Amino acid sequence: MLPRLLLYTRTADYRHDSIPDAVAAVRASGEFVVEHTEDPEDLEGPLDGFAAVAFLSTSGEVLTPAGRARLERYTRAGGGFAGVHAASCTEYGWPYYGELLGARFTRHPAYQPGQALVADPGHPATRHLPPAWEFTDEWYDFDRVPGGPARVLLRADEGSYDGGGMGADHPLAWCRERGPAGGRMFYTSLGHASDAYRDPDFLAHLNGGLLWVSGAAI
Repeated sequence: MLPRLLLYTRTADYRHDSIPDAVAAVRASGEFVVEHTEDPEDLEGPLDGFAAVAFLSTSGEVLTPAGRARLERYTRAGGGFAGVHAASCTEYGWPYYGELLGARFTRHPAYQPGQALVADPGHPATRHLPPAWEFTDEWYDFDRVPGGPARVLLRADEGSYDGGGMGADHPLAWCRERGPAGGRMFYTSLGHASDAYRDPDFLAHLNGGLLWVSGAAI
């Protein structure tokens, strides 16, 4: 049985042109039964039938109060959660979402080539990557380095591009186990452009993270 994935792409602020390509790529992976929605009412009902909920390039305030309560209940009970790219530009007014994700977007320089350094080569999202991965993206900065039980998977080499703002300890992707029920969280800041969703290394990174939060990969 393939894991069921609820893929949410609602935007209330900036909208990425790459969203249709991203959704198509996750579907085409064949790794999940994907239910895609932009309707906030779909997050107000029971989520227990999903192995994970993924926010893909969401932006702004995208949940109703009932949806917030439902997602918090789901993740606290052990449900998997993934955030992709602009998911860190989402729900700034909801403190629990910041706790769930571990850090929030602050700014980014121009879209440009750079290097992502693999900090943890043992994770399904990174084990296929070279130690220094050449990629083109927006190289997000965050308000903090995720702490506590967070496991940083990728860091930015700020010397490889212009405009970095976090220094040597600049996370790009991370994960963590959540609580005694074993709920997992994965976030990657990469995935701005449609080209990413045609890149085999990025797709393996994304799908590895989604499989991990779904409990289908170790």
